[in-house]
Amino acid sequence: MTKRRPQTLAKLLDAALEAFAENGFGGTRIEDVCERAGYTRGAFYSNFASKEELFFALFDRHAERVLERFEKQAAALGTGPVTLEAIAAALADFDEAERTWYLVTTEFTLSAIRNPQAARRLAQHDAALRAEAMRLLGELLTRAGLRLRAGVELESLVRMLIAVREGALAQSYVEPGELPAGTLEGLFLPGLLGAVTEAV
Repeated sequence: MTKRRPQTLAKLLDAALEAFAENGFGGTRIEDVCERAGYTRGAFYSNFASKEELFFALFDRHAERVLERFEKQAAALGTGPVTLEAIAAALADFDEAERTWYLVTTEFTLSAIRNPQAARRLAQHDAALRAEAMRLLGELLTRAGLRLRAGVELESLVRMLIAVREGALAQSYVEPGELPAGTLEGLFLPGLLGAVTEAV
């Protein structure tokens, strides 16, 4: 790897994120990404085999940032016991970059549903992110002195939390003035977490 390659990768990823958000995954050509980044097609293909590979590189970069953000929020709660409200608040916290990623990943997900091979790859990346989310949530529940009720699996809970988060975000992005991002999550996640957990 040359010294310039990380810089090239970062510029291509940033350009792709902007292009996908503006024009959609299907409406963006590799040439569009290259033009935005200031590179040739040769530079693109020396780093990515396809536009789909580029998306999954974006997915992994975003997943890393989300997990880092959640870990920082968990660390900010201190070393003592935490409450369900504090856990819910951490899950309901979003930054401005989330809207851009939501546009990109939602459209790609719809296209993947129509394409079994893409769906399998997306499921693999989702599973890796979910595994880390399970680890972090499990640690917070332990600090809260809670365990899952009988019949509730941590993976199923994380899947539901993701579903709530994504569904609530869709409504917030359609009506940002009426429903700021994080509002529904802050209201209902404590109750959801409380319904599926019990004191140790």
